[in-house]
Amino acid sequence: MKKKDGKKWGKLTGSMKKSAAYWICGGILVGACGVFTLRLIDWQIINGQEYLNRANQTSVATVSLEAARGEILDVNGEPLAANETIYKIVLERAYVDRDNLNDMILTLVQLLDSRGEAWRDELPIVIDENGEYAFAEGREDDVEDLKSKEFLNMNSYASADLCMRRLISEDWYNCDETKYTKEQIRDIVSVRYSMTKENFSISTPYTFAEGISKETVAIVEENSQSLPGVAIKISTTRTYTDGTLAPHIIGSIGVISQEEYDQLKDEGYAYNSRLGKNGVEGAFESYLRGQDGTQVIELTKTGAVASSTIKEQPVPGNTVFTTLDSNLQRVANESLARNIQAAREAGEQRVEATGETQQGEDCVAGAAVVLSVKDFSVLAASTYPTYDLDLYSSDSSYYTSLLQDSTNPLFNRAFNGAFMPGSAFKPAVALAALEEGTINANTHITCNHVYTALGPTYQPRCLGTHGSIEVITALQKSCNIFFYETGRQLGIQNIDSYAQALGLGVKTGIELTETEGTLASPENRTAAGGVWNPGDVVQAAIGQSDNSFSPLQLATYCATIANNGTRLQTHLIRKITDYNQETVIMENDPENPTVVEQLEVSPENLQIVKEGMLAVCEPGGTAASVFSNYGITIAAKTGTAENPPHSDNLTFIAYGPYEDPEIAVAVVLEYGGSGTYAMNVAKDIFDAYFAEELGGENAASDAQPA
Repeated sequence: MKKKDGKKWGKLTGSMKKSAAYWICGGILVGACGVFTLRLIDWQIINGQEYLNRANQTSVATVSLEAARGEILDVNGEPLAANETIYKIVLERAYVDRDNLNDMILTLVQLLDSRGEAWRDELPIVIDENGEYAFAEGREDDVEDLKSKEFLNMNSYASADLCMRRLISEDWYNCDETKYTKEQIRDIVSVRYSMTKENFSISTPYTFAEGISKETVAIVEENSQSLPGVAIKISTTRTYTDGTLAPHIIGSIGVISQEEYDQLKDEGYAYNSRLGKNGVEGAFESYLRGQDGTQVIELTKTGAVASSTIKEQPVPGNTVFTTLDSNLQRVANESLARNIQAAREAGEQRVEATGETQQGEDCVAGAAVVLSVKDFSVLAASTYPTYDLDLYSSDSSYYTSLLQDSTNPLFNRAFNGAFMPGSAFKPAVALAALEEGTINANTHITCNHVYTALGPTYQPRCLGTHGSIEVITALQKSCNIFFYETGRQLGIQNIDSYAQALGLGVKTGIELTETEGTLASPENRTAAGGVWNPGDVVQAAIGQSDNSFSPLQLATYCATIANNGTRLQTHLIRKITDYNQETVIMENDPENPTVVEQLEVSPENLQIVKEGMLAVCEPGGTAASVFSNYGITIAAKTGTAENPPHSDNLTFIAYGPYEDPEIAVAVVLEYGGSGTYAMNVAKDIFDAYFAEELGGENAASDAQPA
């Protein structure tokens, strides 16, 4: 009986549990429906209009407003790289009619072509004389990028026609070959190719053309209804008073590369950003760039623009004042070009007369640097051959020709070139020997033309036979025998120690890229896989062996001697201000220069070296033909360095006035042969700098090469 009642109770309990579960689930369902009902009432009745507006404004894009780039000026405030206000045609993704994009591009191309105005044409495919697609000459890197996995993903051997087949396909730019001519298709593809590479989007507009005339602006604006997404923007572009004045120093601006974008995207750079690539433009990009503004565009769910608001106005970049003197730079450029040509022509005449080569006939390049002795600021830094920044930035064929030029005009020889200095190195050896007690002012060494101290197997020669001479005369006559013997006794470690302290074989600290140069030494020779021989020390003592320095280092070395052994920080920047030049952000105060090295040498020994350099420019000295009886007292040292199988380098360092030095000059003519050509460049520079003291507005303007 009890057992039976238990079964009934169990059934009853199970039934009650099921019933409770149903009630609970039902309650939850009713509650959920109530919540949804309330939300629907809120969405549709209470706040219906607000949510409707939000539904029609479902996406927001931010567009950068380009800031004006800071300008680059010379020490007197004269523009080197300035800004000019221009008009440009921009395609704005939010407003473009995507279904008719190709037609719109063609209309713009035809409009600009008809008016003789340039548009951005960067596709490395052209139509050849046979009417076929072909890769543009000299655009190998661009062709490689086009075929790359990141772009077309085609084999390296794919033809230009195959590349175009893919580009005009429906999967890419969908160019109807029955609607457009081959030339028209190529132009459309070129524009869209650039748009793709720059990640054309709502937040990244595409610049179709810049620097267009006001008349073209008016035509575009008149036809704005048929050109949706085409806008006229006011912008700035780089202009140069003289694009050839200092291109290696000023530097260039270019479109950001993929590698640069990956590094800088977190700093606000976009796919279509332009930035400094080299020179001052590159080294001071963070100062010159400025701060872009922002424009917020709200789009409806259909892609139409709902509103556009400028949130932040752009802030222009800072102004960079260099230490360059435009007039001195111009004189150095003109004189360097003139004397290189003269050295080459003289060499050709010697070859014709003697039948011997290596006479200077291969001289095509050189450099000159001018420093202020007061603070080691760079007043001029000239490189030849050179190029024109105006053409470099606007003409792709010109850029290609520069790359193909065997003389390498893009190379900054003044800062990055490394040249064997020859006898211009001897003042450093003389100072080291005097300080180490190897010689003194009265030490005489006999020059019989042939040096025999190293035995019968190696007997280098002097260019003359000078007899018994002391150090001042040895510098004046540039006697090799005197410095062979002095260098042998002194040793390479002592030579290098003093040379380095004077600024040779070490970077000067200039704000741009520069070479470190090389000091001849057993360590450097061994590191290069060579063997150091006993004869190398005597060759190093006359500025040969492995010694190689930049003109910038040679000028720093000369200025250090002129500055009584105090080597200051060599620099190119005078100050940086805001765009309006009202607030100074950074400054190299000429009254408080930075000391890099203070040579612990006796004033007496330094004076001996300076007197030797003074004697170089006096009667009997190797520079007397140019500087004897010159209106300003100049101290200098000439140099000729062997460069087989080429002609010798011509080097020249000088400072003046001797009594109270103001500037130091270094000139190198690569393969200059022989003659006074390097000295002539220095003289033209001194003529210009001391024009008032010499009694002329610019004596260098009438200077002629010897």
